[in-house]
Amino acid sequence: MNSIKNFFSVCLLAGLGLGITSCGDDNNIIETGGNDGTTPITSNFAGAVYAMSNGSGQIDGNVQGNNWVVAYGRNTDGTLDLIDKYNTGGQGGDFDGGEGLDPLISAYALSKTVDNQFLLAVNAGSNSISTFSIDQDAYSLTLADTESTNGIGPNSIAHTDQLGPDGVNGLIYVSNINREEFAGQGEPSQQGSLMGYWLLNDGSLQAIDGSWRALANRPSAVQFSPNGDYLVVSSINAGSATLASNDQNEIVVYTVNQDGSLSLEPTAGATSTLREDGTGRNDGRNLPSAIGFQIVGDNYVVVTEAREFQPDGTPPAFPALQDGSVSTWQITAGGQLRPIDLDVASGINNTGRTACWLDFNEDESAFFVSNALEAGLASYSFDNGRIELLNQTAAQGVGATGNTTDPAAAFGTTQGWIDLWISDDGEYLYQLHGFGGTIGVYRIDGTNLELVEEVNGDLPTNNVQGIVAL
Repeated sequence: MNSIKNFFSVCLLAGLGLGITSCGDDNNIIETGGNDGTTPITSNFAGAVYAMSNGSGQIDGNVQGNNWVVAYGRNTDGTLDLIDKYNTGGQGGDFDGGEGLDPLISAYALSKTVDNQFLLAVNAGSNSISTFSIDQDAYSLTLADTESTNGIGPNSIAHTDQLGPDGVNGLIYVSNINREEFAGQGEPSQQGSLMGYWLLNDGSLQAIDGSWRALANRPSAVQFSPNGDYLVVSSINAGSATLASNDQNEIVVYTVNQDGSLSLEPTAGATSTLREDGTGRNDGRNLPSAIGFQIVGDNYVVVTEAREFQPDGTPPAFPALQDGSVSTWQITAGGQLRPIDLDVASGINNTGRTACWLDFNEDESAFFVSNALEAGLASYSFDNGRIELLNQTAAQGVGATGNTTDPAAAFGTTQGWIDLWISDDGEYLYQLHGFGGTIGVYRIDGTNLELVEEVNGDLPTNNVQGIVAL
């Protein structure tokens, strides 16, 4: 089995008259499953949770069949009631090597607008993105538009409401895993792209001329800074010895122009661990594969780092995984990056190898990191970019047991905790399991977590990607 696949399946492993492709009727609702009339759709929910299937089973190559989103009403005690299932108008995709734990190796495959009016989804198998309008009373969904992303395998989508003329809800950017010139190559060599759109007030998308940008790496997530001035992109294969670009930046920063386009080149790039190239050493530390990140406060960028590529940039066998980490930078004037805390480990002696996703508590004094292979959540403190690991097992599920140096044994036992999202009121954390199609519900008490319930039966048992909580 290809070693790079072993790891990545763990964390892995200008007019405004665009037409709406689907609106208003029930054609976007999945016929099988969904609300059967026994669960009332009311305005009594405290919020909602949405999770994405990323397809319905492999049908051809990377294509995983019709994609859909499951909508749940969130009760005041954090528990979930199924509302319905909704087709995205596109197809899911598998880009992790086939194990199905983390098929897009990304964060924010499912996202939302700042005002909670629209849900945003990627369709990796059909190279498109979809927008849904969110019913502000019942939290049901209506498909508004589906558009091409001008790349291969869209895997992350971001929104800012800081830009846009009248009739526009804001600006959206999507990352694509790969480009045509690298289509025949695997994860270590892939180089992706970015594409921008105006999100109109009716939920339709207008592609922005001149917004497409080529990337030097395979992207894993995109996010705007809080003020909308910058777009940050993280990468899973920074420093790979097979990259044609020879790029080592795990994150790059673009400035965002008033017309919705980006700077032609990144204004800055950074990594916490440079490749060992014969001129210096990195103390034997594997290179960071940056997956999820957030930009909080005064433009602090907080990045999770799984560590798979060996110090010289070659992909190791499964046993060579090291403890993951979190690193922080601050975006300064002109879009530069100032390092703050780098390579703060998420475990000890290979007990936290796959730190891949994170979310902050309500006052941004702490955040939680999901470790896929270990199926657990770690808690960190946060103070103006300074971080400290508080508890490696703030929550713990069923992680890999037995021979964890063997991919088959590891994948056969772990629940594979992947994406997570904290509710808007800051009271509950929703953790998506990569295996089992389960959502774990946790009550937040400071940096402590209490399991409330686990919800399953509405998502596939693998190949899921993306969760959002309102």
